[in-house]
Amino acid sequence: VQLQASGGGLVQPGGSLRLSCAASGIMFSRYNMAWYRQGPGKSRELVAAISRGGDNIQYTDYAKGRFAISRDNGKNMVYLQMSSLKPEDTAVYYCNVFPYVPGSSWGQGTQVTVSS
Repeated sequence: VQLQASGGGLVQPGGSLRLSCAASGIMFSRYNMAWYRQGPGKSRELVAAISRGGDNIQYTDYAKGRFAISRDNGKNMVYLQMSSLKPEDTAVYYCNVFPYVPGSSWGQGTQVTVSS
């Protein structure tokens, strides 16, 4: 399984970013997917999850109303549109299956830094 996140960068508070994640080596459409993040000095945590068909979505409280997860099963891609970004959103963002399978690879994350 290969998971490669991209689209991160430096953004000012209140700004927006769209993250993308390309998955390969799995039957993508058979898996629920999610975005996770790990902030400096923090444990990795769930951000948002989306069902196989995209019809069931859940967000953590801090993501509700600001972030939107989506997927394209034809392209094996999952996306995270982030808006109204805050400094506390600074983290490395990863995609993976949901729920996460302990011991499985996290792949390449993408750094998001929110700072003025």
